[in-house]
Amino acid sequence: MSTSPLTRDLSPAFRWSTVIAVLLMVVGLLAILVPMVSGLAITLVIGWLLCLVGLLHFAFAWKSHATSTVLWELLIGAVYLFGGVYLIVHPVAGMASLTLLLAVYFLFKGILEVIQYFQLQPRHGSVWLLVDGIVTLVLAVMIWRSWPFSSVWVIGTLFGISLLFTGISRLMLSLTARRLLQA
Repeated sequence: MSTSPLTRDLSPAFRWSTVIAVLLMVVGLLAILVPMVSGLAITLVIGWLLCLVGLLHFAFAWKSHATSTVLWELLIGAVYLFGGVYLIVHPVAGMASLTLLLAVYFLFKGILEVIQYFQLQPRHGSVWLLVDGIVTLVLAVMIWRSWPFSSVWVIGTLFGISLLFTGISRLMLSLTARRLLQA
């Protein structure tokens, strides 16, 4: 079977996409297996990102000309910087805070999805909103009831599951695209 020039040109892209997919799956599995370590790593990354955003707000305040804008940007920058430094200096407490924030997010997301189900109820497939809403509410209650002890596993496990499924979907998309191009 001969390959077309397009298939030869895209072959390295398919290879790299497959390698990235496998790496995502491996990192996802590691995050699931060692959720405390991955949760701490995520907390530290978020802390550093918050510090960066805080510094960017300070830089924007420096470039602003209106006094109210300067004060507002300095205040927002200080809040971001304080939050980031807190997460970096106290990563375990920060991970507990992020876990509680995640539980609150899941609670509101679940409630809104159930409401949306009732608004879209006669439409075909709207039952999946109800299922998603109920699962999200169950997750919120599970996290909330076992908080702060759930902080040890929640962030790392959910991040690992997300990476694992991202890797699987990327691998399946790459393999499908390769097969379609070869056909």
